[in-house]
Amino acid sequence: MTEKLQKVLARAGFGSRREIETWIAKGRIKVNGKVAAIGERVTDADKIIVDGKKLAPQKKIREEQRVLLYNKPDNEICTRNDPEGRPTVFDKLPPLRHGRWVSIGRLDINTSGLLLFTTDGDLANKLMHPSSEIEREYAVRVMGKVTPDMVKQMHKGVFINGSLCRFTDIQYYAGEGINKWYHVVLMEGRNREVRKLWESQGLKVSRLKRVRFGPIFIPSTVTKGKYREMSKAEVKKLCRLVSD
Repeated sequence: MTEKLQKVLARAGFGSRREIETWIAKGRIKVNGKVAAIGERVTDADKIIVDGKKLAPQKKIREEQRVLLYNKPDNEICTRNDPEGRPTVFDKLPPLRHGRWVSIGRLDINTSGLLLFTTDGDLANKLMHPSSEIEREYAVRVMGKVTPDMVKQMHKGVFINGSLCRFTDIQYYAGEGINKWYHVVLMEGRNREVRKLWESQGLKVSRLKRVRFGPIFIPSTVTKGKYREMSKAEVKKLCRLVSD
């Protein structure tokens, strides 16, 4: 069986297929000692080198499609290595014999809650792509008086940095006085989008936690800084969201 090289590298977690095409064009990838060509097809027997590093066996990566559910604490960043030495979300994940963990989306340093990781980079890219239209639900603690007009405006949408941002659902959850909890839902998850939408109404977000990604909720049994491997049935649920 042969597969396109960019698909193989996307599954291994190196980036999207489009990103990898640019890498191929720049000569960063070799197949069996020769610089790869865009559209080249490979088999499990081929030796693939990316920036001088050998790719793990593809048969093993395909067989070990795994997904972890992680409860991210505040103050962890979503990169593999940090020049400042800050803790990252990858620090506590179990080691892999083949391949590597790929995060499905990101949460900023001050946002906690549900974060998914997979060994299948191609699945991660599909789930993150805007065309998948997967709901993300957040619990938000807001400081300030929230009026019906503000809620209506955030439903309708607000232009932020040239893009229309909106919540598809906003529900009051709990709290009294100036600190109230809401649950909000959006379809994408641009950088700091939840905070920026509330800030556009003159309000401040003091706590932010992601509680759901598509059909996957964060379970109460997984405490901050802990993870749980998802069952095959749960992984199938995720795969169905982006099945062709």
